[in-house]
Amino acid sequence: MEHRSISISDQIFEKLERDILSGKYARGELLSEQRLSAELGVSRTPVREAIRRLEQEKLMEDAPRGMIVVGISREDMMDMYEIRLQLEGPMARRAALNISDEQLQQMRDTLDLQNYYCERQRSDSSDQIKNLDSRFHELLYSAGGSRAFYDVLSRLHKKITKFRMASISRQSRAMESIREHEAIYAALAAHDPDRAEEAALLHTRNARASMAEMEL
Repeated sequence: MEHRSISISDQIFEKLERDILSGKYARGELLSEQRLSAELGVSRTPVREAIRRLEQEKLMEDAPRGMIVVGISREDMMDMYEIRLQLEGPMARRAALNISDEQLQQMRDTLDLQNYYCERQRSDSSDQIKNLDSRFHELLYSAGGSRAFYDVLSRLHKKITKFRMASISRQSRAMESIREHEAIYAALAAHDPDRAEEAALLHTRNARASMAEMEL
């Protein structure tokens, strides 16, 4: 991905998006420009621009006294998994054919760190595992070589942050997820598109099943 300078409005948008997707701001919570401006220590203009983008992303909507947090519902999350199930297979096949040695090494390093933090079982491990999970999928989607696949899948993966965090906070699921990542990596390293597709779909199905079982 190419580097770009980030404006104040972009920074505010990314922070608010992250806070909404992580559940810091709850669904139905009222957020005004004045409140956010005070909390973030910035003028209302970049806040207004960020809110407009969040509204376009369907994460907030207009209300009489401000903006209501829409966020991502359980139903939204399950629908996103249905979409991912349609796209992850073809994307994994592409990745198996296109992945470079450098990308494989980056993926191997990410998996090693995932294993390390999962085995530690410390209070700060869940955040690290979640971030590394995001990194693994970013590498996987990048390896496919398709901007369209990357944009759609990385966006869907990001939007279910709160649900992913809840899932991997369970040690058993965290370990299962890493084993599934290992299977995807092995298929990619072998440049085997059939195995890669099968492993990626199994991982997505298992993740969806784990999410469906949770009470949030």
